[in-house]
Amino acid sequence: MKKRTKILLLILIAIILFGGVYATTYIPKKIITIKPSKVSKIEIFDGNRGEKLTVTDSKEIDHIISNLTKITFNKGKLSVGYLGYKFRVTIYGNNGKEHKELIINSKNKIRYKGFFYSDKSNSIDYDYINALFKNL
Repeated sequence: MKKRTKILLLILIAIILFGGVYATTYIPKKIITIKPSKVSKIEIFDGNRGEKLTVTDSKEIDHIISNLTKITFNKGKLSVGYLGYKFRVTIYGNNGKEHKELIINSKNKIRYKGFFYSDKSNSIDYDYINALFKNL
C-alpha cells in the first residue's frame, strides 16, 4: 500500500473511533449519583432573587438528592454562551470538598459541563427548592 493511502486510512479510523466515543456521551445518564448520607451540605444560589442558601438539614438534603438521583438526563445542545439561570446548585461531600455543580433551569432541564440535559418523563422538585427560599 502506498504511504499516502495508509495515512488516509489511519485518519479515517481515527475519525470513526473519535466519533464513536463522542456518540457515547449522548447515552442517557444519571448526573447525580451520590447517596444523601454522603452529602454534608448543598449550596443553592437563586439567580432571579440574587440570594444564596446553604442546606444542611439532613431531611432537606435527603429530599433534594433523592429526587435528583432518580432522574436520567439526556444530553442536549451546547449551553456555551447562555446566560442567566434559576438555581445554581453545588453539592459538597462529607469530606467538605465540592462533589458536583450544576444549574437547574426548569423542572426538567439542567446545565452541566457545557451542555443542556433534560428528562421529559421525570422532573426536578423545583417547587421544593423554591420553597426553601421562601423560608429564609
